[in-house]
Amino acid sequence: MSAERRSRLVVVSNRVAINEKAMRAGGLAVALLDALKESGGLWFGWSGRVSDSTRVSTERFDRGRLSAVTTDLSSEDYEEYYNGFANRTLWPLFHYRTDLTRFDRDDYQGYIRVNQRFAHVLKPLLKANDLIWVHDYHLIAFGEELRRMGARQTMGFFLHIPFPSPEVLTALPVHDLLIRALFAYDVLGFQTETDRHCFHEYVRYEAGGHVDAQGRAHAWGRQVETAIFPIGIDSAEVARFAVSKEAKAHSSRMARVLRNRLGVVGVDRLDYTMGLPERFRAFARFLETYPENRGRVSFVQLAPPSRADVPEYVDIRHELEGLSGSINAEHSEFDWTPLRYINRGFSRRALAGIFRLARVGLVTPLRDGMNLVAKEYVAAQSARDPGVLVLSRFAGAARRGADAALIVNPYDIQGVADALHSALGMSLPERKERWRSLVASVREHDITEWREGFVRYLQAAQRADRRH
Repeated sequence: MSAERRSRLVVVSNRVAINEKAMRAGGLAVALLDALKESGGLWFGWSGRVSDSTRVSTERFDRGRLSAVTTDLSSEDYEEYYNGFANRTLWPLFHYRTDLTRFDRDDYQGYIRVNQRFAHVLKPLLKANDLIWVHDYHLIAFGEELRRMGARQTMGFFLHIPFPSPEVLTALPVHDLLIRALFAYDVLGFQTETDRHCFHEYVRYEAGGHVDAQGRAHAWGRQVETAIFPIGIDSAEVARFAVSKEAKAHSSRMARVLRNRLGVVGVDRLDYTMGLPERFRAFARFLETYPENRGRVSFVQLAPPSRADVPEYVDIRHELEGLSGSINAEHSEFDWTPLRYINRGFSRRALAGIFRLARVGLVTPLRDGMNLVAKEYVAAQSARDPGVLVLSRFAGAARRGADAALIVNPYDIQGVADALHSALGMSLPERKERWRSLVASVREHDITEWREGFVRYLQAAQRADRRH
């Protein structure tokens, strides 16, 4: 057995999902669990609990060759690290919403404190040959603290959200400290070439470093490999979900709601990055510009709430409630409600059934790292009568769908309205041709390719380190 096969994978993320519910949920949790089972592994992160005590507890769970270690957050940690710097500073900034970015030095100190504490909890559990895979913006500073403590294991970091341009990133007063922390890792993974390019531009023009021909970034006396790993889905699983009993039940419910009308569906977390107010206005413009569709088309928007205690999320919920009410008040008939806005979540099987019945999947984020809803919509379609994907150019998923989806600028209200009209009037042969192209890409570039690609980079970095 080779040395890298004996290496244990250690996954570090803000939340840990190594339980039966997570295993059934699929997606990222299952992909990471598969990687952990392949080599034996450990998953470490926040338990999801907030403790009022000054002493926070740590728990360990073992299941065969898999282990999970979780730690609680104190109330202060939760407010400063999670609600504060992670979700009121980094999240809006990395999504180009400088108008919503709030910087508070106490929040930043809380973010660093939690990253350091996570590192101190994990360090005694590490083995010399471990491969460490850290996930997302919550834990940028985590690797740097492990290095300070003497950890020499190979470490990679994957950013699930966009990486902003230097002009946007430098609005953050501590931008240099954060990016320097990324150089503690051996491998940095990004969703798209645009994200990696923005990182490279920062290295060249803000850090005074350089990027070599192999894509390695050099700055602050260190180097880090950079690569693109577009995350995918388990398309076969979504296709199975779409014909499951639960999916068929929800397809039937939606059919009763539509009453032989064409359906447009949007599914998004309730978040200001998803372009939901713009989407609602585009649908209203569609009804105004193409009045022949009144009574013929219904739009269903599912938007389960998230981060309900962050003020910006309260604001967007109120805005959407007002918009949906005014659109329905203006356009509804006795037997037709044009827009149904549902503020709760559904299971993945239920969503697959809803996707399968919708003639149009409307996915128009203002900025998104990838957007797996777009891929799940495609995977759930029937080959005999597929729907049409209308997709924002600012979603990472558009990088591999520009030739087959209808690509729109979500800020262009009339443009989105026109795309809806085109999608709803598209012939069956054209719908089939576009869907075949999209589904082939979704199947080829799946969650397994993403996971295995990143782990291979970690293994190569580990071998290179041994040679030196």
